[in-house]
Amino acid sequence: MTDIAVTLSEPAARRIRAIGETEGRPLMLRVAVDGGGCSGFQYRFDLVEAAEDEDLRIERDGAAALIDPVSLALLGGSVIDFVDELASAEFRVRNPNAKSSCGCGVSFSI
Repeated sequence: MTDIAVTLSEPAARRIRAIGETEGRPLMLRVAVDGGGCSGFQYRFDLVEAAEDEDLRIERDGAAALIDPVSLALLGGSVIDFVDELASAEFRVRNPNAKSSCGCGVSFSI
């Protein structure tokens, strides 16, 4: 695992800001890694109003993402992105630590 910083892409920052504007309140994207899924680990995305004390806060263009210390160990060097394609629009993690992932891109192994 690596200790390289996690970054937030411009499309992800734009989408987080847009959701907050639609909701009428500032929101942050919490990105976590949970055990489970078809490959061993899975990403979890939640929109929250406040950070926990130990969260790493990643900011870009007025938007913020939060990562807890346990998840950060599995996400070092990753880019949190937002992809809007014909079939879906979703947050994704481009994780250089993932050795494999499932077809949906939500589950991965290290």
